Amino acid sequence: MGKKSGNKSGGKAVAKAVTSASSPAEAVRLLIGKGKVKKKCCRSKSRCKKCPLTALKQVKAEFAKAA
Repeated sequence: MGKKSGNKSGGKAVAKAVTSASSPAEAVRLLIGKGKVKKKCCRSKSRCKKCPLTALKQVKAEFAKAA
């Protein structure tokens, strides 16, 4: 069994949300609407890849990189 390939919260989806949103929070809301990110955090110790907190951190990094 290999690594699963599927939709991840990072990558193209985050970049696309960043270009169409005016703020990081709005970009995360777009990702939630598309089903790329969960609505609520499950509060696990190591944040899962569909966590809204992880997505917000990635989006903020993309906004900083774009500025």
